[in-house]
Amino acid sequence: MRRLLDGIYHSAATLAALCMIGLLAMVMLSIVSRLLGFNARGVDAYAGYLMAGAGFLALAHTLKSGEHIRVTLFLNRLSTAAQRRLELWCLGFASLLSCLLAFYSARLAWQSHQFNDISTGVDATPLWLPQLSMALGTFVFALAFVDDFVLELLGKRQPIANGELLRNE
Repeated sequence: MRRLLDGIYHSAATLAALCMIGLLAMVMLSIVSRLLGFNARGVDAYAGYLMAGAGFLALAHTLKSGEHIRVTLFLNRLSTAAQRRLELWCLGFASLLSCLLAFYSARLAWQSHQFNDISTGVDATPLWLPQLSMALGTFVFALAFVDDFVLELLGKRQPIANGELLRNE
């Protein structure tokens, strides 16, 4: 099960990386089209869709890598038992919020599909297509939070040393 979940997180991160490559391609196409004097219509909209997709699809991998911002000033002053209780509460609450976000993101994409909602730009893209990346990203993010919550409940969650103290920029 662990390999499957880690594979899901890694696959979402790979899709996020592909979105970043697509974003680069859209920006380059926009620059080249201006230099060569032709209009590449809808490039800005597609760049925005790809940027949003990259952000949402990378959430779970970022969480599991320990790279989300954490305020540990208060947490480090607590006893080990109090730290665990606070971690459980925070992970439970985050799991609930991320599940709600995933549900409403999927609902938005479904409703856009049902109503044949299209973008208002010149590209006239059916909005459910770019909204799928948001729905998928928030679903995998919720899965990662629930995974961490269950691991913390079972006492099997490994603290990630993110090297925060080493990054003095």
